[in-house]
Amino acid sequence: MRYLPLADADRSEMLRAVGAGSIEALFVDVPEAARLDGKIHDLPDHASEMAVERRLTALARKNLVAGDVPFFLGCGAYRHHIPASVDHLIQRGEFLTSYTPYQPEIAQGTLQALFEFQTQVARLYGCDVANASMYDGSTACWEAIGMARRITRRGKALLSSGLHPHYVSVARTMARFTGDRLETGAPELRPEPDTDALAERVDGETSCVVVQYPDILGRIGDLSALAERCHAAGALLVAVVTEPVALGLIRAPGEMGADIVVGEGQSIGVGLNFGGPYVGLFATRDKYVRQMPGRLAGETVDAEGKRGFVLTLSTREQHIRREKATSNICTNSGLCALAFSIHMTLLGEKGLRQLAEANHRRASEAAERLTGIAGVTLVNSSFFNEFTLRLPKEARPVVRAMAEGRVLGGVSLGRLYPGEASLANGLVVAVTETVTGEDIEALAAALEEALA
Repeated sequence: MRYLPLADADRSEMLRAVGAGSIEALFVDVPEAARLDGKIHDLPDHASEMAVERRLTALARKNLVAGDVPFFLGCGAYRHHIPASVDHLIQRGEFLTSYTPYQPEIAQGTLQALFEFQTQVARLYGCDVANASMYDGSTACWEAIGMARRITRRGKALLSSGLHPHYVSVARTMARFTGDRLETGAPELRPEPDTDALAERVDGETSCVVVQYPDILGRIGDLSALAERCHAAGALLVAVVTEPVALGLIRAPGEMGADIVVGEGQSIGVGLNFGGPYVGLFATRDKYVRQMPGRLAGETVDAEGKRGFVLTLSTREQHIRREKATSNICTNSGLCALAFSIHMTLLGEKGLRQLAEANHRRASEAAERLTGIAGVTLVNSSFFNEFTLRLPKEARPVVRAMAEGRVLGGVSLGRLYPGEASLANGLVVAVTETVTGEDIEALAAALEEALA
């Protein structure tokens, strides 16, 4: 029996209420070329459960599983080892089924987990306060731009050319509805990030400068001078961290003067999962906390003076703020945030530093080995576990050739920046603690063969 929630009369009444002449009118913003015309090819109208399972299993077997092949993909999503205890604990019923802790008297466990998560993120980022997480890194980045607009009452944001292009795309989509003016450009294959050039462009109309740290090419810059320039002009500095493990070794953005630090927390506790669900991290200074989007779990005492936890400063649209909310896309990724917090707790400060050292050490070994190949040069003057190579030929067919040989050898910049001829030979390689010496040799052999 098909699930038909609405009758034709119901649909007509809803269309009249919103002022649309037809259902198709609701999709006028979707280009014709992106709309489905007719049925999805090669899919039957219906099939038995067993037939569907067999079909999906066959499709899944076509994938190259990250753990089965030498894996060097990164650019915002990283393969790290996640202890089995993380998955075991997040699947406890009281965590797995818990969502919004509206009733603190029966949600102390969830609230305390969020409170601990916030503490960890704030310390990791070098900030005063963090929220209870957001959807993902890209939406957190946009929320930071919107927060800067509210604080400065300015509408121009400068986006570093080293900011992930997908993050830029999300910001541009949202800016269509707010009127924010975003200025950015494609990165150049040069050793240093563009922090000095950004500082020169800050003026009295700038709400914020958004930089990625490390950036899309893996480069690491000192943000201190840029932060001083932003503050002198009345603007804010927003730092985006897509690889939080890096902060086990490099200086936290908040310690260098960043006013808002956001990013993706997937690296800690959350698997790759074909792109989601992930967890957005968001932290800022105390003085800006009332403009911070999302939930905030706070510590208090009950009527008997015992320690307890509650939701506080909930500026979400679903709460009393309504249209005055700081955001309407700020639901926290509670289960992924819990996985992050459990993994971080298992690591501890010492463990995080050791993990970061292992990542950098193995990445350095890979960079040295790969740049020994004829025609391959290293772009970066600095990197953590991800670096960019300049190849003697276009990188996209090289990546495809390596994948055919069952080596996932990196992300081509031509894929991220189609049409940018100056970046076509760039290959971004990510190396984590999961990579072995044999994996590096397999990558080197595959790269040499693809370049031959």
